[in-house]
Amino acid sequence: MCGRVRLSSDVSEIKLVFSIPPHRPTPNVAASWNVAPTDPLPVIRYDAKAGERSLDILRWGLVPFWAKDIKVGFANINAKAEGIESKPAFREAFQRRRCLVPVNNFYEWKKTPAGKQPYAIALADGGLMALAGLWENWRSPAGEWIRSFAIVTTTPNELCAELHNRMPVVLAPETWSAWLGEEPVDPLQLKALLAPYPSAAMTCWPVSPRVGNVKNNDASLIEPIALQV
Repeated sequence: MCGRVRLSSDVSEIKLVFSIPPHRPTPNVAASWNVAPTDPLPVIRYDAKAGERSLDILRWGLVPFWAKDIKVGFANINAKAEGIESKPAFREAFQRRRCLVPVNNFYEWKKTPAGKQPYAIALADGGLMALAGLWENWRSPAGEWIRSFAIVTTTPNELCAELHNRMPVVLAPETWSAWLGEEPVDPLQLKALLAPYPSAAMTCWPVSPRVGNVKNNDASLIEPIALQV
């Protein structure tokens, strides 16, 4: 699964990397080294009416439009690629509401004899990572509209398999347009995008167990630590 990420890049950098037109609103979001489910994150969506991309703040944990309670989102922080096109919580979003979730890295915990050791996983070149996401609109019983998202996961590449049996889908820039729906694409082509990212293009390193507590949120969380033998 993918249950913790870092997004510390400036919003202006995110807009530049993901080709968000300068005139589109720039959301106010603080850098975070420890983003957890239910937290807000900026995501990239395609505005078909305007014919351009937008950067909007959504809540992590997809709440289907038919849900009766927002708590459903806790079970939908991730969407498994396998069967995504038919699962009630995700099938309509997969067809019509796909997004990119920009992060600097995600975290995963490796089981060891001494306990669980967290690792940071990032692109080898240090660039922003685009995770495949699905988004949804939900109206609360009180009439409030809430936009939320889930991160799509797949089987791990060789690097991530050392840590966990799942990894988020990382999309290369040349696939962003298809995933966002900027060009015609059929479900089979979309499913083909939900593959493990090449290990050679990624890197990982052990980090402090402090990342396990959401109250800890500072740059020291991504500093490499030495593992005791």
